[in-house]
Amino acid sequence: MKSNIVIAATKEKEMVPCARDVLELESTFEKLEQELREINCNHDTLRQNLIELMDIDSLLRMTEDFFEEAESLLCSEPPSEDSVYMTVSSFITCRRVSSSSTSGPLNLGFVAGVIKQDRFPAFEKVLWRLFHGNFVLRHAEIQTTEELQVVRGSVKKDVFIIFVQGEHVREKIRKVCEGFHASLYSCPKSLYERKKMSNNVKSRMEDLRMILRRTEEYRGGVLTRAADHVQEWSSKVKKMKAIYYTLNLCNIDITQKLIVAEIWCPVSDLPLVQSALIMGSEQSGSSVTPVLNRIQTQQTPPTFNRTNTFTVGFQAIIDAYGVGTYQEINPAPYTIVTFPFLFAVMFGDCGHGLVMTLFAVWLITQTECLRKMKNEITDVLVGGRYIILLMGMFSIYTGLIYNDCFSKSFNIFGSSWRVRPMFSPHGPWQNKTLHDNHHLQLDPTVSGVYSGRPYVFGIDPVWNIASNKLSFLNSFKMKMSVILGVSHMLLGVTLSLVNFVHLGKFQDILLQFVPQLIFMLSLFGYLIFLILYKWCITLRSEMAPSILLLFINMMMFDYQPEHKFLYRGQKAVQIFLVVMAVLMVPVLLLAKPLLIYRTRMKARHQVFGNNDQHGSDKGFSSHQKDEMVSIGDVFVNQAIHTIEFCLGCISNTASYLRLWALSLAHAELSEVLWRMVLQVGLKLSSGVGSLMLVLQFAAFAVLTVTILLIMEGLSAFLHALRLHWVEFQNKFYEGSGYKFTPLSFDSL
Repeated sequence: MKSNIVIAATKEKEMVPCARDVLELESTFEKLEQELREINCNHDTLRQNLIELMDIDSLLRMTEDFFEEAESLLCSEPPSEDSVYMTVSSFITCRRVSSSSTSGPLNLGFVAGVIKQDRFPAFEKVLWRLFHGNFVLRHAEIQTTEELQVVRGSVKKDVFIIFVQGEHVREKIRKVCEGFHASLYSCPKSLYERKKMSNNVKSRMEDLRMILRRTEEYRGGVLTRAADHVQEWSSKVKKMKAIYYTLNLCNIDITQKLIVAEIWCPVSDLPLVQSALIMGSEQSGSSVTPVLNRIQTQQTPPTFNRTNTFTVGFQAIIDAYGVGTYQEINPAPYTIVTFPFLFAVMFGDCGHGLVMTLFAVWLITQTECLRKMKNEITDVLVGGRYIILLMGMFSIYTGLIYNDCFSKSFNIFGSSWRVRPMFSPHGPWQNKTLHDNHHLQLDPTVSGVYSGRPYVFGIDPVWNIASNKLSFLNSFKMKMSVILGVSHMLLGVTLSLVNFVHLGKFQDILLQFVPQLIFMLSLFGYLIFLILYKWCITLRSEMAPSILLLFINMMMFDYQPEHKFLYRGQKAVQIFLVVMAVLMVPVLLLAKPLLIYRTRMKARHQVFGNNDQHGSDKGFSSHQKDEMVSIGDVFVNQAIHTIEFCLGCISNTASYLRLWALSLAHAELSEVLWRMVLQVGLKLSSGVGSLMLVLQFAAFAVLTVTILLIMEGLSAFLHALRLHWVEFQNKFYEGSGYKFTPLSFDSL
C-alpha cells in the first residue's frame, strides 16, 4: 500500500455472519470510503498547491540573472538581423534575436513560467517558427531536491522567461504555453516586489507542509484502524459469498417462504446437521422448525473420505490417481505403510534417512511460518511433511537392514564370519597364500569360519569389504524385489475381495477373485516359495539351481535329465501349478459373461415369453438387437480385463525390479561420493590437509544433499508412486467417482 501500513493478522471469529452483517459492513465500507475520498481529495489539492508554490519559488530564485541580463540589454545597442547564440552559464542557454535596427529604446515585456523538461525542445522550436527569433528566451533546469522528489515524483521541469515587445505577441506566447501545458506565473518587475513575493511564497509553503503532515497523520490513523479489521472483514465477506452461493443452489417452495435444499451428507453426520439446523433456526428467530428427510435417488453419491493432518497427504496421492467410486475401498490406509516402505527399499541408507527425518521434523515444527510464505514449493513440502517423515524413518529401517550408512557398515553385533580359522592348522591358508593371491574366498565348510548363526539384524558387515559384494547384493535385492512385488500385488487382489463382499457382488468372488488368486499363486506365489526355500536349505554353489532357469523351464514344460531340482516331486508340482494357471484363463474370460447372458435370457423369457411365441417368425425386435449388442460389449470388456490381468501379472512383477535397480544405484552413488570426495581428504596428513578436509567435506555434504537426497529421493518417490498407481491399485481400485465438496469455511 502507498501508506506502508501493515495489515494485522487478526484471528477470525468463530461465529458465522448473519444477514444483517451485510448491511452493517456495507454501511461501514461506505463511510470509510467517503472519508478516505475526502481526505485523499484534500491531500491531492494541498499537494498540488505546494508544487505550484515550489515552482514559483524556483522561478523567483532562478530568474534574477535573467532580469539582470534583460536590464543590461535595454542599455546596449540593438543587435543585427542575424541570430546570435550565447551561453550564460553551465545550465542556462541564451538565445536572443531582434527583428531590425531601431533608433529608440526597446519596451520589452516578459512571460515567465514552468514547463516539463522533455517538452522544452519542441516548445522552443515552435516559438522560433512563429516569431522568427523576435524574442529573448532564457531557461534553466529546476534542481531536484529530496522534498521535491517526494512531492512531485521523478518529473523534471524547467523554468523559462521570454522577453518580447508588444502585448499582442505576449498573448500569442501565452496561447502557445497553454498548448504545451506550461504553467505561467506572474512575476513582479521590481526587485523589492520579487523579494516580498518570495517571502510570502515561503511562508505559504511552510503552512502547507504543516497541513499536509497533519492530513497524512490523520489518514494514517484512519487506515491503521481499518487495517486492524481488514482480515475480519475479508473473512466475513468470503463466508457470506460462500453462503449465498450455496443458497442460490436451493429451491423456494410455492409459498415463497421456505427454502428446499437437496444435499449430499455423510450418514454419520445427519444428527449434527439436524442440530445445526435447529440451532440456526433458534438464533435467527424463525417460527418454522427445520425438517430433515432422507430421500431415495438414482444418482451416484460423491465419495467422502475423512482425513486429518496426518492422512491428508496420503489421501491426496490417491485422489491424484482418481477419486474412488462410491462405497469402494480406500487404498489410503494401506498406502500409509506401503508407500514409504517401497520408497525406503529404493532409498535404503540410514544416514540419508536420518537427514530426511530431521528435515521432516523441522517442517512439522515450522509449519505455521512456512504457510505464511505463500510459495508453491513450501506448500508442497508442508502438505507432504508427514509423508517425508515416514519415508525418512522407513529409510533408516531399510538402511539398517542393508547395513548401509553413507556407504559404510556397522559392526554392532559382531560378524558371523571369521578369517583366522582359514589358516593352518585348521584351514588351508598359509602366510604365503596371502602374498600369492589378490582375492581369497572364505569357505563356510571349514570349522569356525562361519558360526552357523546369521547376523542378528540385517546384512553381515563382512560383505562391505568383500570383493563379490556387488554380486551378492544383486542377487539378494533382486529376489527381495520379486517377493515384495508379488506380495504387494496379492494384497491388491485380496482387497478386491473386500470390495465384492461390501458391494454384494458374490458372483464376482467365485468368477473373478478366486481365479485371479489361483492364477497368481500358481505362478508367482510358487516363485516366492522357490526363493524362500532356496534360502532356507544348504547347498553348494555349484549344486544350486538357478531360480530364473527353474521358472522358465516350468513355464516351457522343459524338463531335461541334467536339470537340477530343489526338492523331490518338484516336476509334478510345477506341471500341476502351470495347468491350474492355464485353466483359470478361460474361467476369467468366459464364466462371468456367460452367467450374465444366461441371467438376461432367463429374464427376457419371463417378460417377453408370450410375445416371442406369437412373433417368432418376424425376425429380431429392436430390444433383442440391443440385448445382443450389450452382451457383445460384456464379452469384449471381460476379454480386455482378462488379457490385462494375465499379462499384467508378468509385466507388473518385472516392474517391481525397479526396487532392486534403484537401490543398487543409490548405494553405488553413495559409495562413489565417499571414495572420490571424502576419503581423499581423510588420507591427507599435512597442514594443508585439514583445510582440504573441510573443503572436501563441504563438497561431500552439498553433493549428498543435491544428488542423493533431492534427485535420488525424487526419483524413488516417483517410482514408488507408479508402483502404487499401476501395479497395486489397478487390482481393485476403479477411481471413477467424484469428490464430496461441502460448504467449508476452512477451505476459504
